[in-house]
Amino acid sequence: MTVIAVLLTFSSGATDVASFTRLGDVFASVMTGNMVLLGLSLARGSVSLASHTTVAIAGYVLGVAAGTRVAWFHSTRTNSDPDANSPWPPHITLTFLLQFLLLAGVAAGWEITGSRPGGATQFVMLAATSCAMGIQSSAVNDMGLKEVSTTYLTGTLTGLVGALAHPARRAGFRRGGVLLGLACGALLAGIFVAYVPDLVPAPPLGALVAVIILGSRVAIT
Repeated sequence: MTVIAVLLTFSSGATDVASFTRLGDVFASVMTGNMVLLGLSLARGSVSLASHTTVAIAGYVLGVAAGTRVAWFHSTRTNSDPDANSPWPPHITLTFLLQFLLLAGVAAGWEITGSRPGGATQFVMLAATSCAMGIQSSAVNDMGLKEVSTTYLTGTLTGLVGALAHPARRAGFRRGGVLLGLACGALLAGIFVAYVPDLVPAPPLGALVAVIILGSRVAIT
């Protein structure tokens, strides 16, 4: 599960770099940052920044709602709540497949536009990307991942530093691993944006495929 968490944050880091550099200078997963940018856009009277941040936030909210509905539908179908004690509930695979389809659609748009989407296409891709990140956040809430998030990591950093500074606490690998995964995903995506922009969608998609495969093995065991 720690490897899965690292892969998901790797995907988030790569996706945020792609979003910030080519989808309107906003984040796909860091809604706190987008809310700050929204306030800045209002102060500056920037219609472009305000519209992009609004689309990103709306897409993320839609993704969280969609992931939550999938979990709710599964619980009502099974008439029980096994998800609370399972590290990989049955509906999680479906949720990540939905995220994969969204990111695959974004990747197709990325290639069609020559890695420089603009106009209405840019807004559609931004909404889909943010929705995918919202779905991921919702799925992680239903999984057995503890002490970490895979999209908003300020709390994870706080917990890691607190554990390292406290003589009686153990930091563990998971917190540090997801922070490193985020940085590595961002670094790789940044290199791809600079030198091989056509490959920018590949890291998030590859990481998500690995997550689905590993999660299926967790479910079997």
